[in-house]
Amino acid sequence: MSVLLVHEDREYLRAPGDELHTDLGVLDVPEDVEHGDVLETHLGETFTVRPLRGPDLFEHFERTGAPMMPRDVGLVVGNTGVAAGDRVLDAGTGTGVLSAYLGRMDANVTTYERDPEFADVARENMRLAGVDDVVDVRTGDLTEELDEHADESYDVLTLDTGDAAEVVARAPELLRYGGFVAVYSPFVEQTREAVEAAREAGLQDVRTQETIQRPMDFDDRGSRPATGGVGHTGYLTFARKY
Repeated sequence: MSVLLVHEDREYLRAPGDELHTDLGVLDVPEDVEHGDVLETHLGETFTVRPLRGPDLFEHFERTGAPMMPRDVGLVVGNTGVAAGDRVLDAGTGTGVLSAYLGRMDANVTTYERDPEFADVARENMRLAGVDDVVDVRTGDLTEELDEHADESYDVLTLDTGDAAEVVARAPELLRYGGFVAVYSPFVEQTREAVEAAREAGLQDVRTQETIQRPMDFDDRGSRPATGGVGHTGYLTFARKY
């Protein structure tokens, strides 16, 4: 698993054994590096080693598009109860933030990414997060591989693709009794398709919520919600197999 190298207001993500090249000098990260160690570049600048946590993945992963926001990851985890040992089937890997979070919870994730270059980046991100042993990033379209996974008995399906409804329609074949499907979409139209597919498939407890978050500003004038920043990110639909 990688560590964070911190110098004042700078942070860099590196794996043990790697090198860091900055204007502050070259830094060799030892294989046996430990949290709290202070490392020095060849120019005498010092970096402190800090443990890697979930939010750090969101900030430091190489991105191939807009990653899932931490608040949305939290809603997926909270509404599905995904836990250690669970089997998760995911589509729309992208940057891999959701897969990495779930992997760090010790869930076993099989995730599909259509774009080969995006999939390569996601694999490297899983390596940096130290979860490449429990997260299997596959290049391909899950809708074309559903027969392979039928009757595999997954605990959770997590879908972030425009054609998620096609997978939802097959959810009864893919999920264990009591398992959940979670669909993320930035658009109402795709969300409605997922809801209708879940109902037609006989899934229960079908519900959708919009994810909105407002940061707060506190200054000498007073306190109020921030006027900038992202409030809406998308819609999350959940359903369950009974």
